[in-house]
Amino acid sequence: MFTSEQDNFVKMFERSFRDNWDLNAISDYGTHTTLTYGQVALNIARLHELFRACGVEKMDRIAVMGRNNCNWVTTYLAAVTYGAVIVPILQDFKPNDAMHLLHHSESKLFFVTDLIWEGMELDQLETVQAVYSLADFRLIATRIERPETITFEAATEKVKELYPNGFTAADVHYDDRPNDSMASINYTSGTTGFSKGVMTTCNALASHLKYFIASGYVFRGCRHVAFLPLAHSYGCIVDFLGAMAAGGHTHFIGRTPSPKILLQAFKEVKPTLIISVPLIMEKIYRKQIAPQISKAPISWVLKVPYLEDVVLKKIRQQLVDAFGGEFSQVILGGAPLNAEVEAFLRRINFPLSVGYGMTECAPIISWTPYPNIRTYSCGKIWDGYMEARIDEPNEEGIGEIQVRGEHTMLGYYKNEEATRKTFTEDGWLRTGDLGYIDEDGYLYIKGRNKTMLLGPNGQNIYPEEIEAKINNMPYVLESLVIQNETRLVALVCPDYDAADANGLDRAELEQVMENMRKELNSQLAGYEQINKIKLYPHEFEKTPKRSIKRFLYTSMAEN
Repeated sequence: MFTSEQDNFVKMFERSFRDNWDLNAISDYGTHTTLTYGQVALNIARLHELFRACGVEKMDRIAVMGRNNCNWVTTYLAAVTYGAVIVPILQDFKPNDAMHLLHHSESKLFFVTDLIWEGMELDQLETVQAVYSLADFRLIATRIERPETITFEAATEKVKELYPNGFTAADVHYDDRPNDSMASINYTSGTTGFSKGVMTTCNALASHLKYFIASGYVFRGCRHVAFLPLAHSYGCIVDFLGAMAAGGHTHFIGRTPSPKILLQAFKEVKPTLIISVPLIMEKIYRKQIAPQISKAPISWVLKVPYLEDVVLKKIRQQLVDAFGGEFSQVILGGAPLNAEVEAFLRRINFPLSVGYGMTECAPIISWTPYPNIRTYSCGKIWDGYMEARIDEPNEEGIGEIQVRGEHTMLGYYKNEEATRKTFTEDGWLRTGDLGYIDEDGYLYIKGRNKTMLLGPNGQNIYPEEIEAKINNMPYVLESLVIQNETRLVALVCPDYDAADANGLDRAELEQVMENMRKELNSQLAGYEQINKIKLYPHEFEKTPKRSIKRFLYTSMAEN
């Protein structure tokens, strides 16, 4: 465990504020809001005085809920540097669920987007003493007497009194906070049930930052576009915490990141590293690349060795330019990458790497940077930070992935039973994912333990692998393979835009799907055969990290 001041989580930011005082730190993309490190440090000092006025003590919980913006980030940093525990709540949670999490976490203060707060009531939040707007730190509601003493304006005046000559870099000093203390409670988005509060230590976060800074992937002056929700640990650890600890500049996209918005942001910001999820790359491939390479004369040219290289090089350059042209690589995580998409990106030598992790590990478990990658692998276990083993591997070496090390959580907040079930008796964390590790230490994911299906003779069926094949077929937006006794059924949400463009009616679309089913089965083992394709009218409900909530659809295999 890291114990030196150099590796202390809070001291990393104290040092960064001092060393990068005049550099731009954070921006709200599409607005005129940009704050330097000095301005962020000043706002943190103001929030610290606000916390004191509200009676917040060390290890009290402070919750934040809303879209990515500069005030979200400032609230997070103010909480952890004060000695409190930050509780990031995904903005996608419904108000009733969010209020339950506020009660469960015993949060004392709540920073929230105004629109989200409209669906809540202070009377239903027993532990919350005051609610503040993420738009401007305005006091929205409180049960504290003399509310005029706990406003952001009052805190600003207090800082002026404390620092009559102005707040400077020399004034940035945060109380020592042990790295083994709890820094955050992150509630899992969950695909199979109720959210659990993951207790993450300062050390788990510091070890990530230490790695990315030491390896040069974040550095003074680096540029990031943060479009994944900061309340999810994956986007938070690199685009926000890593960049700010190193002296970088992050631009936060606070609205739904459509391809149009993202491409414009990449063009303007020219990020030096891109953190994304597979869905983004898969959409770009299916909408822009696949149509190009499937039609004549490009499809013919790709069969001619010399001309193939010329075309693929041109496609690669177009894709690199679309992402801003100055990034070292795109790191994908949060969900499996479609095999066909990955194979093509490897074919054109696109600077892409795939990692693996989970909220319980803050989040990264394995990752190997480009170009030392292997197709279909999510890299090596982080040597020196994490260990992994495969529990009860079958004849193919596939079993549950279990891990331990610097990144693992303390446990689930106020849930000893779930914590006990998640850890083995000898201290390994059960990930619930199935995979294997090759002879060189590269990890390969086969699917979720909970989603694995059994064939008629007990064979292991990994529905994610079948879904990847279905998703690459024409007129398919997304799919879900479920089981009715021993028969497999594929729920398919069609790409209605493509069907309409080609004049297909419902009956014709169903016939296309039936032809696809037969073609698919020719590629599958006998025990993996799809018995039926059922059309589903709209996209499947998903978690904030875009994983399908499978448990909602298991009963649809009947009939």
